[in-house]
Amino acid sequence: MIHSGIRTSPPSSTADPGVGPGIDEDDLPPGDLAALYGLGVSGARPGLLDYTRQVWSRRHFVTAYATARLTSMYANARLGQLWQLMTPLLNAGVYYLMFGVLMGTRHGVTHFIPYLCTGVFVYTFTQSAVLAGTRSIQGNLSLIRALHFPRACLPIALTLNQLQQTLFSTGVLAVIVLAFGEPLTARWLLVPVVLLAQTLFTMGLALAMARVGARFTDAAQLVPFVTRTWLYFSGVFYELTMLTKHAPAWAGALLEANPAHVFIALMRYALMRSVPTSSLPPHVWALAFGWALVVGVGGYVWFWKAEEAYGRG
Repeated sequence: MIHSGIRTSPPSSTADPGVGPGIDEDDLPPGDLAALYGLGVSGARPGLLDYTRQVWSRRHFVTAYATARLTSMYANARLGQLWQLMTPLLNAGVYYLMFGVLMGTRHGVTHFIPYLCTGVFVYTFTQSAVLAGTRSIQGNLSLIRALHFPRACLPIALTLNQLQQTLFSTGVLAVIVLAFGEPLTARWLLVPVVLLAQTLFTMGLALAMARVGARFTDAAQLVPFVTRTWLYFSGVFYELTMLTKHAPAWAGALLEANPAHVFIALMRYALMRSVPTSSLPPHVWALAFGWALVVGVGGYVWFWKAEEAYGRG
């Protein structure tokens, strides 16, 4: 497919050196003829910097789309937006019953309920955004085929949608933490920093999974099982030392470097004075920003490389 360039009428052979005397335009290869008239490939992938400028120029669309999704998400539910709060709280309640009570993981953890709720809320952000990102291309094919815009806007918007829900949940989490005896400390200033790093990481992962989901339609069915398995290795409802103390050194190091565990550990440290610095993985801040940079930038670039393929077929 080609789109028109600047010219609207054929150039004369004397004015344009591209067509010499005695050469019929009908004899030119399609590529040369398109170049002669200033035509280019429709939907061709722009350079990375130009692509980023296009994404930035549509930032208002991204935020409006994310907000609209948030508003419509529970529009048909009687309790409406309260489900943004109730869903993670109900999950936390189930995990408390199964792991805290029946399996006894609450023993040895000071203020287990804030500890558990923090893990659930933080992990839910990444889990939900990754699942939404996986479905972002296949679920919006009509929009993609009808309008021209950088396809990265969709997984980015869906990540921001989940971030909006997380910000609301974090406000409720702060109330829970205070209600169970944790004081307000200067550590709370670290909360926006942790959220920023986690958002960059989550956005990159959502972009990467959007490309996977666009290529393999069954990925959306598989991702929930993967993220559920990831949940059990991230220390959401128990201290990770329960796994690492009996594991080989290399396995323990991998578990502690798990990005979901890193962000959960940092958020717990920020909100709960009862969580000591010694409980954090070694070099935890370097791990957090390393994951954010590598996955955030890497996922964005990897998604961009397949820009021309989205919505085709």
